[in-house]
Amino acid sequence: MKRSYGLTLFSSTLAPFSSAVAFCAAISAPALAAPASLDKIQTIVVIFAENRAFDNLYGHFPGADGIDQASKESLQQRDRDGSVLEELPPVWDGLTAKGVTPPVTQAMTEHLANAPFTVNDPKGFNLPLTTVTHDLWHRYYQNQMQIDGGKNDMFVAWADAGAMVMSNWDASKTAMWAVAQKYVLADHFFMGGFGGSFFNHQWLICACAPYYAEADKSPAKPTISVTDDSGTALKIADNSPKSAMDGIPKFVSDGNLTPDFYAVNTMQPPYQPSGNEPAPGGDPRFADPAKPTTLPPQTEPTIGDLLSLKHVSWAWYGGAWQYTLDHGNHEPTPNFQYHHQPFNYYANFAPGTEARREHIRDAGLGGVRFIQAIDDGALPQVSFYKPQGNLNEHSGYADIEAGDRHIADVIGHLEKSPQWPHMLVVVTYDENGGIWDHVAPPKGDRWGPGTRIPAIIVSPFAKRGTVDHTPYDTTSILRFITERFELPELHGIVVRDKAVALHGEPPLGDLTGALQLN
Repeated sequence: MKRSYGLTLFSSTLAPFSSAVAFCAAISAPALAAPASLDKIQTIVVIFAENRAFDNLYGHFPGADGIDQASKESLQQRDRDGSVLEELPPVWDGLTAKGVTPPVTQAMTEHLANAPFTVNDPKGFNLPLTTVTHDLWHRYYQNQMQIDGGKNDMFVAWADAGAMVMSNWDASKTAMWAVAQKYVLADHFFMGGFGGSFFNHQWLICACAPYYAEADKSPAKPTISVTDDSGTALKIADNSPKSAMDGIPKFVSDGNLTPDFYAVNTMQPPYQPSGNEPAPGGDPRFADPAKPTTLPPQTEPTIGDLLSLKHVSWAWYGGAWQYTLDHGNHEPTPNFQYHHQPFNYYANFAPGTEARREHIRDAGLGGVRFIQAIDDGALPQVSFYKPQGNLNEHSGYADIEAGDRHIADVIGHLEKSPQWPHMLVVVTYDENGGIWDHVAPPKGDRWGPGTRIPAIIVSPFAKRGTVDHTPYDTTSILRFITERFELPELHGIVVRDKAVALHGEPPLGDLTGALQLN
């Protein structure tokens, strides 16, 4: 099948690295020389948390475009037939995750008003921020169906968690709320791609949709989705409940791949650590390629490749990376998430390569090795930090408080680092976790942007104590890195910017709107 998007950097086998140079020159001319003021930023740190919409945590932040600014129409949810729901459906299987005591059961969530609700409201469920709550669908097609062309009124209709999509928290007493007050909260920052964590980690490093060649002739064939005529929604099964009040929707095939073989929902890395074990008798460093969810090694250029070509130092710090390689995964600690390690999907970073040894680093349990590098002033010029599972704030297996406190602690170390005087830190979330937000995403390309997420810009050069209303998405981080180090542009950024312009949307920013660099 012919590919409809993206260009190929390599053949199916790893080509010489010089191919990347020619490819990068082909996709775009090198970026214009960076403004002299950008030279003030010498260290860039990206902290990538999990699965929170903007309104879910910062919907009542002073000066932000939050829930209080939403119109009545944008607050109400519609049923699958387009009618306004009289009330929210219950949270199917209960609001709290399995094993949480005391539980908030499904019956206890019945008859909620058709409106957002605050989980830790003393007059409501009154749950603390240490509570692990029900997880929600956060998938590529469902996210587009929920956004409903920008009306954001069908989150309940196309969810598996009923009313849970309309939940939010009073986070005003959290440590990161105080960090946002001190520095810059970006209130129009959107996730790079529709859907979930796997896809949005790819957008953070590649601005691309991974591809599974000839998937219809592979073990992955059963994971190919079936869409309706629009191509942006799943085909609904005949036995699907007609109303959101009657149950979770059903689809003909809600898979991991698009009909033209792009991987948009969770696939496993081809290299260990992976959710798929090695093949029997195979190389223990690899995942079994016969498993339908093992993604073949990817060959598109990443921001890491471009940084290496310009001899800019960089690293991906994965929380509990080495622990998981050595001991396996354990719940609830560290609850390592394999699909949160995006460079582990790419042939350039295969086991045994120098690039893997140099650039994929262990952050240690609880991020201790990453924090030590911060304290020693030993961070590379660009660092990505992914907290381990129990510290990432993901619904279903992590709470908000632990991750928020951990990230604030990391910020505290960064502020005291020898590298701090010339540092830019971006704290954001990979995606919304299936949770409602009232602001329509910018109209872009086939892949996104998706729902709005929190983002906090921390720097000595930040416009302190402000809310930045500039439209951004995850690729804005890549724009800043590209401009700062005068890199060629990744193809997906070029496509995204052209698509946004064609839709008459304001251009997506490069984070400099949050900074005072003059």
